[in-house]
Amino acid sequence: MTKARPRTTAEVLALARPFLAERGVEAARLEAELLVAHALALTRLELYLALERPVSDAELDAARALLVRRAKGEPTAYLIGAREFYGRSFAVTPAVLIPRPETELLVDLARERFAGRAAPRIAELGTGSGCIAVTLALELPAATVAACEVSAAALAVARANRDRLLGSDAGRVALVEGDGFAALGSGPFDLVVSNPPYVDPDQSAELAASVRDHEPGLALFAPRGSVDHWAHALVEAAPRLLAPDGVLLVELGADQARRLRPWCAERGLVPIFHTDLGGHERVLEWRAGGKLPA
Repeated sequence: MTKARPRTTAEVLALARPFLAERGVEAARLEAELLVAHALALTRLELYLALERPVSDAELDAARALLVRRAKGEPTAYLIGAREFYGRSFAVTPAVLIPRPETELLVDLARERFAGRAAPRIAELGTGSGCIAVTLALELPAATVAACEVSAAALAVARANRDRLLGSDAGRVALVEGDGFAALGSGPFDLVVSNPPYVDPDQSAELAASVRDHEPGLALFAPRGSVDHWAHALVEAAPRLLAPDGVLLVELGADQARRLRPWCAERGLVPIFHTDLGGHERVLEWRAGGKLPA
């Protein structure tokens, strides 16, 4: 950033945006606003209401440090410790995958299937930050959720999000440390949902450096040589986990739907694939008994 000392919020922003853009940060304006707001202990709205606010030397140093770290590849969500998901702010750390807008499709579908349903039982495999489990509990007030996570550090983040966002209702989301379906306890469940690891580790070089070098590999990468491992495991486990008319929703990566169609057909299964706003087949849905949704 320039040697001329910016004196107001507006001047800091005017320098921060091109600083990030020139270093290849795609959403430079948004990320500059988030980082400067965090350095000044303001919300984004407050930032724009305080454009003429004087900036102290300590605040300027904090903003510079954040911008330099972002320019070097650290994700903004980790730098500010939060990411929005389904209209709510979730705490995130490098122990958890950063929530993506594409994953909101899982919540949209669950809401459509279970709105008004009496006390649905939901299970989530691999909860990470807890953004899916907690959001489902908030959007479906009669639901109870059992969510498992193999990483103790990630589970601590999920617990903090659950307790902050659900408050006295936090008991509706049970968080369990463990790997795989056994950690979920006994079913049957009305909904099983998961955003499992689905990135091919042999294609890690194709990921953005901010993802590859900073987000947890445990949450990103499928087992080497078996990219569809978790999708297969979830579909195969669904009949014993789901109640009659229960629903399985699994987030998919690029090209998975193309491979899963014949794999399911060979087993007499009839899933449907839901497309996200980017035109990608993002979610596999299967109903107990193979029934398609009404």
